[in-house]
Amino acid sequence: MEPEKLLLGVVWYAVFLLATTCHEAAHAWAAKLGGDPTAFHEGQVSLSPLPHIRREPFGTVLVPILSYLLGGWMIGWASAPYDPIWAERHPRRAALMALAGPLANLTLVLLVAIGIRVGLATGIFHAPQEINFTTVVGAAAPGLASAVAILLSILFVLNLLLFLFNLLPVPPLDGSSAVTLLMSEEAGRRFRDFTRAWGIVGLLLAWYLFRVIFGPLFTLALNVLYFPIASYS
Repeated sequence: MEPEKLLLGVVWYAVFLLATTCHEAAHAWAAKLGGDPTAFHEGQVSLSPLPHIRREPFGTVLVPILSYLLGGWMIGWASAPYDPIWAERHPRRAALMALAGPLANLTLVLLVAIGIRVGLATGIFHAPQEINFTTVVGAAAPGLASAVAILLSILFVLNLLLFLFNLLPVPPLDGSSAVTLLMSEEAGRRFRDFTRAWGIVGLLLAWYLFRVIFGPLFTLALNVLYFPIASYS
């Protein structure tokens, strides 16, 4: 592997660990606040990636590395344990716990967007001629500014991806629980019972839906990011 691609892979993996750790720690923290200390007792309320890697080594190590080698970008997963009896007794709290993970990724997207806008306003960054997953913003000069631009680009893309994908209301994704906040408790219980056994079918459906919606939503995010500096269609 070329040194440049290897170095970029290290950046991708660092960003992946940050995004995934914040996502799962938010789940665990929200569950603890809601009365379920299961994830807290297993060390999941932590911004250290180690407890999350120990729980899901396949999804946090092997799959991200393979996805980068095969596709040039990273995807994977982690998980935070919770008490299903608690979730059944307190469906609203469980739904808020599910929502906390994607909201952590959205928070990172917004923080990165602020950093990019500051860089654009001060002339450190500029809108690139072509946008991709590693070049959401360009640097006005090589060196440190270029490295920071790549880091912020990957942070923006990966956290946006995790936010949008996990919000799909398809089990076993977080959105399938979070969407019940819009329903009565009885309707939410029926929805959970109906979708409980979807398993791999739910994941395949989610991936199909995501491939359809991500492009337009990514374009919308870029328009918001660069408004009124530039326009993308």
